[in-house]
Amino acid sequence: MNAEYDIAETLDVKGASCPMPVIETKQATDDLAAGEVLEVLATDSGSVSDIAGWADGTPGVELLDQTDDGDVFAHYVRKTE
Repeated sequence: MNAEYDIAETLDVKGASCPMPVIETKQATDDLAAGEVLEVLATDSGSVSDIAGWADGTPGVELLDQTDDGDVFAHYVRKTE
């Protein structure tokens, strides 16, 4: 989806609804090394605000970008520590 980032892992949570996209994103970032980027693909429009809010309130992660192609919301999260 976005070649701008060197993606370490892609998490497909399409079809899952709140709070699962955030829970699975948190679990996946726990397994990343510092500096690695997780791409999260979701179909729940609520994931845009949910993942942004989680990233804002979570030390050690940074939300790099969010995109929307009409059907799928892509979120790019970097583990910073």
